[in-house]
Amino acid sequence: MLLQNDVLAEFGELVASGRCNSYKGPLFAGVDLGTANTVLAVVDSDGHPVAGATARSKGVRDGIVVDYIGTVQAVSRMKAALEEKLGAELSVAATAIPPGIIEGNVKCIVNVVEGAGFEVKSVADEPSAAAELLGIQEGAVVDVGGGTTGISILKDGKVVFTADEPTGGTHMSLVTAGYYGIPFEEAEAMKLDPAREEDVFPLVVPVIEKMAMIVRKYIAGKDVKDIYVVGGAATFQAFEKVFEKVLHTSVYKPNDTLFVTPLGIAIHCREAQLG
Repeated sequence: MLLQNDVLAEFGELVASGRCNSYKGPLFAGVDLGTANTVLAVVDSDGHPVAGATARSKGVRDGIVVDYIGTVQAVSRMKAALEEKLGAELSVAATAIPPGIIEGNVKCIVNVVEGAGFEVKSVADEPSAAAELLGIQEGAVVDVGGGTTGISILKDGKVVFTADEPTGGTHMSLVTAGYYGIPFEEAEAMKLDPAREEDVFPLVVPVIEKMAMIVRKYIAGKDVKDIYVVGGAATFQAFEKVFEKVLHTSVYKPNDTLFVTPLGIAIHCREAQLG
């Protein structure tokens, strides 16, 4: 199961290199305001990745904007930088929220994206946006973010259940910081360094097991056979193996997990605009 790996790898290369693809027709943006990362993804009228940018995030916590001005400025900077490279205005966007966020927080997230100069065409829940990109018709999509683990269950291509609970990448960093006796930011950098994966992964396995138990609770009795894991906190090579051990079912993880949801949001924007 390829899970759009080629598309994700292409988008990852666009973000890393700072280059842009040629494109056809209007452009559509997806803004993912994460706890650990803010990602801006751009696709064209065919849904093909055109450009993207990412920045470390400190202004959003589990779908709640805690630094409105700083977050607006961060998105505005990414938008302006991509517009200069593309030679075109990015006018429309979609965004997404963790499942279970109250209406007032949804409005605040929309206000951030609008404050950066976008017209917001739609708001999706994060696991559903990921499912849209991956083309999943049946199963559960688990979005492991910085602060929470979100789950969406799909039947016949429709989302029939969503839930979200605390436990995410931040908790992994806290465990790492506690074990090594180092500041949180240093532990976060260690967690993100592939060269330190053998040092960090054994420490965070209990956190991943807790995430899997959250999923197990919500899929109980719902005839879910396949689990799809996305999100920036799921990058460890053996992440899905821990889930399989707890859940006793097939668990699939695409490459470039950080970019699944943002690209899904951009596709969601395209669908909302073009129908």
